[in-house]
Amino acid sequence: MKNSGRDQQAQAEAEARLDSLLQAYRAACPDPEASANFTPQLWARIERRRSANVFGRTARVLVTAALAASAILSIMLSSTKPNSFTSPGSYIEALVTDGDAALDLLNPESVVEMEQL
Repeated sequence: MKNSGRDQQAQAEAEARLDSLLQAYRAACPDPEASANFTPQLWARIERRRSANVFGRTARVLVTAALAASAILSIMLSSTKPNSFTSPGSYIEALVTDGDAALDLLNPESVVEMEQL
């Protein structure tokens, strides 16, 4: 029986603390006045906060510009024709030339010349 009395007393103290907390909250956050201008004033405050975020707006503009530039460049690159002036043998000739240069590095005389440079 003593425990139930202590429990009731603890519960009453907890309710008293909760009531005082809620009263302090009501005092800190008064109810807004219900007037005809409530909604327009609320939207005006929201718009002020939106327009104050300059970084977000700048970021959106830059992302849009980058997307547009990427789209334009991809269209330009896809519409160009490949260069028809190169002959199919030019790649093979370049490989042969580079191969000769690589083989020249194996020559002991050219290695000595490169070390002197």
